[in-house]
Amino acid sequence: MLQELTISHSYKRTSRIAVSALFFLTGLCFASWASRIPAIQEKLHLSEGALGGMLLALPIGSILSMPVAGVLVDKYGSRQVLMLAGLLYAGVLPTLGLAATSWQLFACLVVFGFCGNMANIAVNTQAVLVEAMYGRSIMASFHGLWSLGGFAGASIGSGMGALRVVPYQHFLFIMVLAIIIVAVAIRYAVAQDAPNAQEKTPLFAWPDKILLTLGVIAFCSMICEGTMFDWSGVYFKKVIGAPPETAGLGYNAFMFTMAGFRFIADFLTVRFGTKRVLQLSGALTAGGLLIAVLFPYFNVAILGFLLVGAGVSSVVPLVYSAAGRSMPSSPGRALASVSTIGYLGFLAGPPLIGLIAQATSLRISFSVIAVMGMCIAVMSKKVKA
Repeated sequence: MLQELTISHSYKRTSRIAVSALFFLTGLCFASWASRIPAIQEKLHLSEGALGGMLLALPIGSILSMPVAGVLVDKYGSRQVLMLAGLLYAGVLPTLGLAATSWQLFACLVVFGFCGNMANIAVNTQAVLVEAMYGRSIMASFHGLWSLGGFAGASIGSGMGALRVVPYQHFLFIMVLAIIIVAVAIRYAVAQDAPNAQEKTPLFAWPDKILLTLGVIAFCSMICEGTMFDWSGVYFKKVIGAPPETAGLGYNAFMFTMAGFRFIADFLTVRFGTKRVLQLSGALTAGGLLIAVLFPYFNVAILGFLLVGAGVSSVVPLVYSAAGRSMPSSPGRALASVSTIGYLGFLAGPPLIGLIAQATSLRISFSVIAVMGMCIAVMSKKVKA
């Protein structure tokens, strides 16, 4: 019996490490692209409006992948899908640096978004399986590893930019690193999906009032996240006036606090409660964005982006946790509803910023996103503590 328990504990631990590494991988790939957006925008001579149009390719690819990913996960299991999607996600990355025209970039981004969302669905399914083995909430730590991967990707991107390494060569390096991570980690991911696989349940639950509230909070937070991922470098270059080699430092600051605060999210929630942490998160997000807008100076804007990272860090993990508790009989369906609404914000934010910036300015568009942070604070009053 003792040996069985030891093996069980070892299996849980190795599975958690493996899935954490794969979360790190998805964050690394996405941030590698995001960190070189200013360079690619300059290479292709794209205006803010044109860049916003290009970024619509990611949601198109993601939407196209949703039914495909669901069918593949059901038929072959999340581990097999994650292995394929992880390799494809990394493999498509260098094509973004090779694109010589806007239409080539758009097509490559559609494929990149398709593979990325397929990997996202599979890796979150793996996280749910590992969390079930532990019998307690550990979702925030997985999202923390995604952010840590994003921070690593942003840091590598800044370093590559400072060294004048072209995006294509930078992305090739990331591709090789990603292939190594997949090859090592996938062996220890959870091999068997839900034991009740024969039970047919709808993947998406139509949200009731509680889930709709949580979905709106996630939507507002992920608009802010998507904006920071895709536009922070451009903001520092165009508004702050930072040179190309330091334009990515605002994104680095955001990712640093976003990753760090996710690792203490569970502690803060136990200490202060879900409602207060969400309200604080909204205030920090709005305050940080307004600081960067009202005081467009390098050091002050870095401080503002640090606050935004701290603000959005806890929102999605806390919303997912609350959604699961709201439907204890079918937490997966609740999470699917909330994450779908939230992900629409993540996809809609960057193109929206481009359209508003084209019509007005980047500072005004970032002010609009600050309103989303205020909405988080207001809507959180309806969340049970």
